Order: sequence, then structure tokens, then C-alpha cells
Amino acid sequence: RDDDDINDVASMAGVNLNEESARIMATNSDLVGTQMQSCKDEPFLAAIPLHKRLLETAKKLGITDVPAEVVTFISHATQNRLRTVIEKVTVITQHRMESYKDDEWYEQATDVRAQLKFFEQLERLEKQRKDEQEREILLKAAKSRSRQEDPEQARLKQKAKEMQQQELAQMRQRDANLTALAAIGPRKKRKLDTPGLLSIGGEGLGVSGGSQAGLGTASPRQYPRQKITRVNLRDFIFYMEQEREMSHSLLLYRALLK
Repeated sequence: RDDDDINDVASMAGVNLNEESARIMATNSDLVGTQMQSCKDEPFLAAIPLHKRLLETAKKLGITDVPAEVVTFISHATQNRLRTVIEKVTVITQHRMESYKDDEWYEQATDVRAQLKFFEQLERLEKQRKDEQEREILLKAAKSRSRQEDPEQARLKQKAKEMQQQELAQMRQRDANLTALAAIGPRKKRKLDTPGLLSIGGEGLGVSGGSQAGLGTASPRQYPRQKITRVNLRDFIFYMEQEREMSHSLLLYRALLK
């Protein structure tokens, strides 16, 4: 008996096993008697059309019967495959939309937008120079007083006359616009509606935080804006190019031709 007391580690530590058992049963009392069962296995695809499609494919290979378990398995495999594709394409889209402009570890090497603006400015200057040259030629033709009848000279004079009339009409339109703006006066900023003010039938009814009526200044409830990831065809093409099974598939070539 003395040896039992010495070897009883729980009693030496001051732990009562009966009290601990009662405390554990009281803590997990909501789980006692609870029966757990698995949920119903619902297929991802419609079973009847999928079964019909599998039978059509199986008959070509000499198989006459396709069990329902095979249909369910293929449906789950399709769901798993679709989930994997969506996850990978979503990661590709997020990488494409990620901006490194504010990152201190990256510096901009090329700016295509600035280059395009520079080329557009060059084209605009070139067009302006050609228009000025053509205008000078037309003005010289209009001022010339040659006696001989030259059809080319007459055409240039007529074109110069039309150009002068067009410039005069543009100047008149611009002066009319400036006069109208001066008559209207400076534009006033539109007043924003008072927050918390409800208009019913043209009358304003203020809603305050309490039960009193008046012009309340209750701040509108702000909902968190959900970030939307938009996947385009280019992301799917990049995904198919990285996949070994789809890098040489007909589906990839069809996507590239679109």
C-alpha cells in the first residue's frame, strides 16, 4: 500500500482524477450523444446529360455500360480541375494587375506611353507645318493677279477663298462663345445634398440620430468595397502556354487566332 501511494503520480501532484473526469464531461456535454454523419454527395455536373455523353464516348471504345459511380467521379474530377484552373488564372491576373511604380526596389526602364505621346506630338507638328505651307501657297495664289486664265490657279484661288471663309466662321463662332460665357457669368458649384436628408414630394424631412425631427447630420453608412478580379483571354492564353498538357493543344491555337 505504501508502494502504491509512492507510485501514484496523480495523487502526489494533487490531482483528483474523479473531479477531472467530471469536469471534462461537463465541458463536452454538448457533444455527448451527438450523431455525426456525412453530407449528401451532390455532383457538380448534371448527371443525366453527363451519363448520356459518357455512354456515347464509351460505345466508340466498345464499352456498353457506365456505372453511376463513374459519372459521379468524373463530375468531381471536373469540379476539381475547374477549381485549379480558376485559382491559377486568378494568380496570373493578380500578378498582371500588380503595380510596381511605388516600390522602392524597382525603377522604370521604359515608358511606352510617353514614347507614344512623343510620336503623336511629332505627327501633330508635321501636320501643322504642312498646313502652314499649304496656307502660304493658297494665300500667294489668292494675291496673284495674273491675266492669263490658268485652271490650276483658279482652283487655288477658290480653295484660298473657302479657307478664308472657314477661318472667318471659326473666329465668329469663338467670339460668340466668349460673349455667351461672359453674359452667363462665372459658373457656380453645385451644392451637395445634406446627408441624412430625405426628400419626399419635394419637402425635406431631416432624420437625426434620436427621436427628434429636424435637419440631421447622420453620416451615411459606408460599405467596404469588394475588390473585383477581372480575367481576360490573355490570362487564359498565358496559363495554357505554361501548362504541359495544353501548350500544344488545339484550344490554345484557337484562342490565339481570336
